Amino acid sequence: MTWLLYGATGYTGRLIARRSAARGMRPVLAGRSAAKLLPLAAELGLEHRVFGLDDAAAIRRGLEGVDAVAHCAGPFVRTALPMAQACVDTGTPYLDITGEIDVFESLHALGPRAAAAGVVLLPGAGFDVVPTDCVAALLADRLPDATQLDLAFLVGGGASPGTARTALAGAAEGGRIRAGGEIRAVPVGSRQVRAVFPSGARTVVSVPWGDVSTAYHSTGIPDITTYTAVPAPALAASRVLRVGPLRGALAGLAGRVVRGPGERALAGTRSEVWGRARDAAGNTVTATLTGPNPYSMTADAVLRIVERLPSLPAGFRTPSMALGADFAGTLEGVTVTMEALR
Repeated sequence: MTWLLYGATGYTGRLIARRSAARGMRPVLAGRSAAKLLPLAAELGLEHRVFGLDDAAAIRRGLEGVDAVAHCAGPFVRTALPMAQACVDTGTPYLDITGEIDVFESLHALGPRAAAAGVVLLPGAGFDVVPTDCVAALLADRLPDATQLDLAFLVGGGASPGTARTALAGAAEGGRIRAGGEIRAVPVGSRQVRAVFPSGARTVVSVPWGDVSTAYHSTGIPDITTYTAVPAPALAASRVLRVGPLRGALAGLAGRVVRGPGERALAGTRSEVWGRARDAAGNTVTATLTGPNPYSMTADAVLRIVERLPSLPAGFRTPSMALGADFAGTLEGVTVTMEALR
């Protein structure tokens, strides 16, 4: 199987490239910068292709002879649709590692066209949103009439440059929840809940995580809120970030200063997920997940999914829709615990 890793020179792309080579896989490395691609391709002994995403014909040429694409070049709000549309045009199965709500919704809208072309579109194939999406699906399986879903996560180890830029952009746009099946804008941190993680209970606040989109498509639950631990100064800063020039300056600074977790942080930090579903009668069920550093989990998930991608059902798919609610539990170092119905 020949698959293409686009965005191979970003933090997550490099991690995936190196771990794929360590597993004996031979992706075609791709991106827009030959100067960055050549050393990595030489280091790993892999083929490379150079093309940008601003020319649809160039993308289609870049996909020639490729059986699947793992798209890892953000910000996905600008890059996902050009690559996904080219994949639909060329009949190439597609995955990405976005966590951006608007990207999920755009690819969901592209889903019927992809299905007609026999192409699977599977966004969110990393930490955004594999663990949370699978927890959501497990909860929905246990409580099929659930009307409310809360999902929370904790991560350690720090962010990559791309994640930092995306987080700044997301904070500037404000929060989002799903209410009555519709995505609605709310202030970041406008809701809070006490989440009982495996490491202990924490008060977490609402943030615009990708499951506001994906968990709805996976489960049909109409009211969804996503949470994480956010220090009070960061919440205050999210309001300041609505100022466009300041937001742009900070995004540029993040790209230069933030480097992503090193090997020690990758090996020594963990991630946790907590989820709770409730039905109209007040019945509740909770689940937790523990796993490795989010970037390590992302690399593992992408490498497991990409080889299965050509055989998955066509159209838009969330991770749990394509691979089952138990998929996250098969990843290295991941443990999922379901609590009894109450």
